[in-house]
Amino acid sequence: MRTELVSEPGDRARPNEDFASVGAPACGQGGALVVLDGVTPPKGGTGCLHSVPWYTARLGGALIELTVSLPDVPLADALSRAIARTAGAHERTCDLSHPRTPQATVVVTRWSEHTLEYLVLSDSALLLESPDGTVTPVLDDRLDRLPRDLLVSDEVADARARNKEGGFFTAAADPEVVSRAITGTLPRAEVRALAALTDGATRWTERFHEGDLTDLFTYVRKQGPRALVECVRELERADAERRTFLRRSKTHDDATVVYAEL
Repeated sequence: MRTELVSEPGDRARPNEDFASVGAPACGQGGALVVLDGVTPPKGGTGCLHSVPWYTARLGGALIELTVSLPDVPLADALSRAIARTAGAHERTCDLSHPRTPQATVVVTRWSEHTLEYLVLSDSALLLESPDGTVTPVLDDRLDRLPRDLLVSDEVADARARNKEGGFFTAAADPEVVSRAITGTLPRAEVRALAALTDGATRWTERFHEGDLTDLFTYVRKQGPRALVECVRELERADAERRTFLRRSKTHDDATVVYAEL
């Protein structure tokens, strides 16, 4: 198994809100990876004493431990337990019912000698490459399919769409959110490589239109995760005033890429 991991903050003066980890069991027959993209809150309160990086570190650490140490527990159950464990760490000091309580998108995969399992929640991406080179995206595209009037402001999105029926879902404090995740299992032989990316890295496709997701995967496989992040940074700097590519809430976003050849 070969893996490469790059995670870079959008602003070096601010902590990286992404989380990434890879686990490779000593038996050499499998592995797992976790990628989280912490949701940056708007100015104002979140009801929580803790930062987004605190949350992603807690949730990500719990999730990779549970995913690797409990191979017979489905990924949705592992995520549910990780969310509950993280909520328990601050439920006595923080208002976990606040719509902006720390939260994150999730990508997690686990592979054994015979199968590959995956889970995707919200707008980070998982790309799976088959032995014949076909790239299959696993995406939770609910956010992209929402009517624009639900996203006109943070206040409207929080009141009408965030973690609500008919809206979109992230991992926050409610373990039941795992029922909204995109999940599946494939034969291990059908996947020869994969990439997990936060939306700061998929900007290459989604914001700057440098190619489709198959082109993006090919770029990562040939040039490596570091090259992709550097390319995205160059594109961001070239349009720093966001005149050409308007749909960017930040000039630079945290960007994480994990690539694995199985």
